[in-house]
Amino acid sequence: MSEILEVELIYLYPQENAKLHHTENYELLYDEPACPVLRRGNPFTAVIRFANRPFNEDTDVIKLVFTYGPNAHVTKGTKNILRLTKKTIKTHKNLWSAKIIHQQDTTLTLQITTSVNCPVGNWNLYVESGLVNSTIQSQNFEFDADIYILFNPWNKDDVVYMPDERLLDEYILTDVGKIWVGPMGSSRGREWVFGQFDKNLLLGTMLMLERSNTTWSTRGDPVKLTRTISKMVNSNDDNGILVGRWDGDYEDGTAPAAWTGSIAIMEEFLENEEPVKYGQCWVFAGVVTSICRALGIPSRVVSNLVSAHDANSTLTIDRYYDKNNEALSSDPLNEEGKDSIWNYHVWNDVWMARCDLPIGYGGWQAIDATPQETSDGVFQCGPASLEAIKQGYLGYNYDVGFMLASVNADLINWKEDPKCEIGFTKIYCNKYHIGRMILTKQPWIFDPNGDKDREDITNQYKPKEGTEAERLSLMNAVRSSQLAKKFYDLPSTEMEDMEFDLVELDRINIGDSFQVTIKIKNKSNEQRTVQTSLSAASIFYTGAKANLVKKYSKEIVLKPHTTEKLSLNITADEYTDKLVEYCIMKLYAIATVKDTNQTWADEDDFQVLKPNIDIKILDEEITVGKKSEVELSFTNPLKKTLTNCKFHIAGSGLIKNQRIPFRNIRAKEHVKAKTFFIPKSSGDHKLIATFISKELVDMTGAAKIEVLDSEE
Repeated sequence: MSEILEVELIYLYPQENAKLHHTENYELLYDEPACPVLRRGNPFTAVIRFANRPFNEDTDVIKLVFTYGPNAHVTKGTKNILRLTKKTIKTHKNLWSAKIIHQQDTTLTLQITTSVNCPVGNWNLYVESGLVNSTIQSQNFEFDADIYILFNPWNKDDVVYMPDERLLDEYILTDVGKIWVGPMGSSRGREWVFGQFDKNLLLGTMLMLERSNTTWSTRGDPVKLTRTISKMVNSNDDNGILVGRWDGDYEDGTAPAAWTGSIAIMEEFLENEEPVKYGQCWVFAGVVTSICRALGIPSRVVSNLVSAHDANSTLTIDRYYDKNNEALSSDPLNEEGKDSIWNYHVWNDVWMARCDLPIGYGGWQAIDATPQETSDGVFQCGPASLEAIKQGYLGYNYDVGFMLASVNADLINWKEDPKCEIGFTKIYCNKYHIGRMILTKQPWIFDPNGDKDREDITNQYKPKEGTEAERLSLMNAVRSSQLAKKFYDLPSTEMEDMEFDLVELDRINIGDSFQVTIKIKNKSNEQRTVQTSLSAASIFYTGAKANLVKKYSKEIVLKPHTTEKLSLNITADEYTDKLVEYCIMKLYAIATVKDTNQTWADEDDFQVLKPNIDIKILDEEITVGKKSEVELSFTNPLKKTLTNCKFHIAGSGLIKNQRIPFRNIRAKEHVKAKTFFIPKSSGDHKLIATFISKELVDMTGAAKIEVLDSEE
């Protein structure tokens, strides 16, 4: 009887296979030992070399055993045993296969294909060798590296398949993008290094999945996996990646505004195995897209300007006022919490088929990793079909109602009224305030100095505001909610013969003065007396009030069919010291017509703008492997000294997360900071910089850089 074959080597051609699997940029391919990174459902090539003799199919049994996670089992899809043969075996797309395509002496060349629905993550491989009809114990040879198997959006049989392959250049392969932050009128694209090909990002993703307690066998289902990602990027339930904080106190961690991208966050998570301090919605969303793209799920970051949090599922955002027109600090009709409006809120869209929903509800799905409220008992959200959100189908999994309210709830103001059934009368309804604009980055374009790469996707979430289709969609959702029906059925007050308009502010540079102005028009044939109140306050971007800047009240008399303006002037000295991070302010206006008791209230947010960081490359040519110098500069816009100053700079293929401490910066001083980087790869790259200090945060800059190949 022949001796059992001894496996000397198995080689999976990590870099060669990667080119056919669209994975050639993953750093793990160039490790020692190299880790293959493959996409499920696609064939790949491998070789086995034996130490003692050639393979004989009539006498030898060679099996490839792929395992995933602890307690791997064939029936769970986490263990696959492939017997090698030279015969062509027809297999189903949902099964693994392997065949010998060439034999030369003691070396076999193999073609292996994973199933199109196998779990994604790091698999293990060992080779089992034995003899036909032999009782001699088999021998095992273990492959010396993890094998990463990813989703495959290029394969039409994969549920994450994206028919327009060109879009995968953006939603899978682009590793630097933008996240739109800031309120309506002054929103800007903030650069973000996704870094999905970085070694530590993929390793950190595996650690995240291990902590998630998600069953190994379900990790090939993008619905369940993206729901898990939305849960695990925040740390609220499962010791996940990021701790959320919004109060401006970040001394025991990193300020959210300081991050340049996801790599540094995942490195810290991987090194300490503890949640990283700190993140906010746009940081959570940046990390989510990094993880999804790393795993092969098409993803984009989505910013909703004027975003609602409907705390009691009424599909309304309710503001309550007492008899004296003073806003109430709590919701008198909801013990669970108060509705809120964020100046902007950022989440993610992920692309997949939805086999659990009727036909037509696949494509983009919304997930939200920012902990606002629980879903199925934990802080997670989605995936919610954008088509279901747009059509108002609340019964379609997952969290469609929450997302619909975020983009299309009505803003309703209520005034205390003992005569009314619920103790309050509906005084004003704004149908157009919520979800003013929903933005993402446009594919294939990157504008380092502006917003030419901005894409408005509002119409993918809801019909155009004010149209019959938009009202029908919202009412379709209202019909599915008993609470919502109750609020929408309550009548509004009549006798509204006065017209009010709060003039919106867009771009105010820090240090400039501004005005809060309302226009009041008397459309009646009678004289009207109006009690008005105007105020301005600094707020956190979540809508939480920080500091009152100025308030002004006045009673005015308007003759029939006349118009009057009422303004509140605010100087830089009055607001500068009361600003909080991101420098967002809210304008409030409320008015009551004494003659008719008509009451109106409105609000507007705007951001006081700061200068950008100017990035200048000091070398004429930038070459792979050669040190290049870069200069960061800006002028302090404040009339005060900046302390605890620090620059952060990063760029895929250029420099990893460098922090540059800097001295105190005097009032109105122009400063320059220099550092070096050594490019690793040629082509077009992006360099991202941030600056933070105790007094001023959220300053950013970006530059495009062309790197040439080395002449060596």
